[in-house]
Amino acid sequence: MIAYLNGKIAFKSPAFIYVDCNGVGYHVNISLHTYAQIEQVDQVKIFTYLHVKEDSHTLYGFGTTAERDVFIHLISVSGIGPNTGRVILSYMSPEEVQSAILHENVVALNKVKGVGPKTAKRIILDLKDKVAKTIGDISGITPIVNNTLKDEALSALVALGFPKNSIQKTIDKVVKGDPEVNSVESLIKKVLKQLS
Repeated sequence: MIAYLNGKIAFKSPAFIYVDCNGVGYHVNISLHTYAQIEQVDQVKIFTYLHVKEDSHTLYGFGTTAERDVFIHLISVSGIGPNTGRVILSYMSPEEVQSAILHENVVALNKVKGVGPKTAKRIILDLKDKVAKTIGDISGITPIVNNTLKDEALSALVALGFPKNSIQKTIDKVVKGDPEVNSVESLIKKVLKQLS
């Protein structure tokens, strides 16, 4: 298990980064929550989780150990794979996920694409006790202004598995309706709300 990577960010997008560790480049999938934390930095210490399948080894990265813990809890639930876990952590902060679980807020979890009412209830049932034991300090998100919001939001959502054409239209609609949106993360959250 790779616990963390400490190195230079060679490439950065809202869905994944390349971390250069002594000349070796690691492809690390990230959530929007993590992206907001590392968007302005070139050097990073990113906590990782290695997901192993028969045909692939996929690395997921997190800005905090608390976010990684929430991710590991989520993917332990039947029916929640790593990609769905990442979508949940792109739509909600780790703190919001924990709060939804502790307060049995099915509606909040159900708003995430790919999480139906049954899955939301299963997440709460399976994780309530675990979350109650492991709540830690999770830092908030600072919105960051970026000139290429629409492009980055589109690439992130396509990387998460959404169809490009319909997502492009939804992004345009959201930006037209709320021209004050000033971060990739908030734009994507608004798009996800439109889709739910």
